[in-house]
Amino acid sequence: MQLFYNSELSKETKQITFDKIESKHIVRVLRKKEGDVLKITNGKGFLFDAEISFANDKRCAAVIINVEEKQKPWNYYLHIAIAPTKNNDRIEWFLEKATEIGIDEITPIICSNSERRIVKLERFEKIIQSAMKQSLKFTLPKLNQPIKFNEFINQDFEGKICIAHCEKQEKTLLQSIVNPSEKITILIGPEGDFSSEEIKKALGKNFIPISLGESRLRTETAALVAVNIVSFINQ
Repeated sequence: MQLFYNSELSKETKQITFDKIESKHIVRVLRKKEGDVLKITNGKGFLFDAEISFANDKRCAAVIINVEEKQKPWNYYLHIAIAPTKNNDRIEWFLEKATEIGIDEITPIICSNSERRIVKLERFEKIIQSAMKQSLKFTLPKLNQPIKFNEFINQDFEGKICIAHCEKQEKTLLQSIVNPSEKITILIGPEGDFSSEEIKKALGKNFIPISLGESRLRTETAALVAVNIVSFINQ
């Protein structure tokens, strides 16, 4: 199934007109014509069937003929707060794979040891949208604005809150504390790890120190391992 994305669609929408870029893709690349039906999601849990009424590579239009509410295929809520990596390709890889597996919310956090402090959210958003469509999901993960570490941990949280770090102190394996169907927030630090002061502050805010195993993992690998563990526990 070829899945399209349009955030402006609602249950009340009767028709849709695609922009020039998407119109060209639909008509020229996919060779769709009048009468063909497109599958579209608004990223809010709905699937729309839209029948093409006007097929032009500069302006393609379609009429909504069916709307279906799709239940999210996982029953937990996972929020990963991750320090952006110096190499953009690595954090983008995480965004893609995490969306494919199942994630609800992502927050870039700026830490003391962060090597990248400027984040291009527009690029991140496009990667998440593409991964959602490719993996045939109908709920788009929420991508938050970058926030400094201290500001992030001082927020009010629902559910379980955890921090994964590399310092040698008592930690609990993530898989031993994850419960099915719960809300969980996990902090993943930069390449140089969280600073000792940041770890201390997080623990003071009741973040649970967790381990993701014996291997020393890159930032994006650690984040994806956390996503996979939560997903596996909820199978």
